[in-house]
Amino acid sequence: MTSQNAINWPAKYLPGTGDNFVSNEVIVAGVTAAQVWRFLIDTSEWEGYYDNVADISFPHGGGPRLTAQLDFSFGTFGFPPLAARVVEFQSPSEGVPGRLSWTAKQEGEPEQRLDVLHAWLVEDLPGGRVRVLTQETQIGRPAVALASERPNPMLNGHQAWLDGLVGAASK
Repeated sequence: MTSQNAINWPAKYLPGTGDNFVSNEVIVAGVTAAQVWRFLIDTSEWEGYYDNVADISFPHGGGPRLTAQLDFSFGTFGFPPLAARVVEFQSPSEGVPGRLSWTAKQEGEPEQRLDVLHAWLVEDLPGGRVRVLTQETQIGRPAVALASERPNPMLNGHQAWLDGLVGAASK
């Protein structure tokens, strides 16, 4: 039996303890973790395969490739650009999954505050397959509102991101 890896969760963002949580996953053949990783960490590629992201910037320099502890910002789901920071970064290698996660925050009045951890896991599986898992926990009143919408915009938006990411890596 083959086991699959899981997201590393800081206690603050443990799934089921925040105001909104979504999980999306694809497993596909014909593409490698390294191919997917390249498009995931290069933010200059994001808008080419995912239409729910805009205004990507790097307030302290760096980029467009994400790296450990890099500060960046981006707009998504109608929010103004969120201040983000890469908190986990591990490139995939033989037998080791790629791991990427960032926190993203929106400050302001209580009804505007949002605190997010968005995590990715990219791993090669036997038989020439790759697994891409993305999960996100959100805390704050905007997260409560998103969680109650039907269809769920986070679930659908992240699926579009996964589909676009795998499509870009497969070309």
